[in-house]
Amino acid sequence: MKSKILAIIPARGGSKGVIRKNIRNMAGKPLIAWTIEEAKKSKYIDRIILSSEDEEIINVAKKYGCEVPFVRPKELAQDNSTGMDPVLHAINQCPGYDYVVLLQPTSPLRLAEDIDGCIEKVLKEKLHYCVSVSEPPHSPFWMYHVNNVGEMKPVISQPGISTRRQDLKPVYSLNGAIYVGETSKIIESKTFLTDNTRAFVMSSDRSFDIDTELDFKICEFLLGNSER
Repeated sequence: MKSKILAIIPARGGSKGVIRKNIRNMAGKPLIAWTIEEAKKSKYIDRIILSSEDEEIINVAKKYGCEVPFVRPKELAQDNSTGMDPVLHAINQCPGYDYVVLLQPTSPLRLAEDIDGCIEKVLKEKLHYCVSVSEPPHSPFWMYHVNNVGEMKPVISQPGISTRRQDLKPVYSLNGAIYVGETSKIIESKTFLTDNTRAFVMSSDRSFDIDTELDFKICEFLLGNSER
């Protein structure tokens, strides 16, 4: 029997780093539209819903074909609300799905092939959780803690310091683009990140996560010069 998969796009109105970023125009359409359109191309997702408390965001999402079955309670859209609050609320509001896919609108370069690649890994390997990662621009092997007098202490202790990137052990960081989990396990653990979580490696070129004005401008430039 085919697994039923629910995609949740969380978008609250009170973003701080980039004001009203979820519906701000990016290369000809609202930021959130880029995520909605790629989710709609997925071969596996059965239903795409928005979780938001903001009327303007809700109207924009509907315009681009995203279902809005409920309005998120304002207490779940505060600065101190966790990223899992809207996920658990949405699962409760929309029961009956085997897997949940969390797609944050702040990752506009993510493609449908990335979404489906992560879902396929979960289904084929019978995983409970899988999240997207990418290689960071700077290796933690070259990072230091610096005290108030400028003394440096390596974040990661190592016998010697390599001066060539290719000699360093590959490392990956969460890129925030895709989170997939078995619904029953998410309800139980209240997280996508456990000892059983597996990684889906994405291209760094598609792993921008918008948190600042500079991030926004970079993504806008890239999308404006792409063939999407």
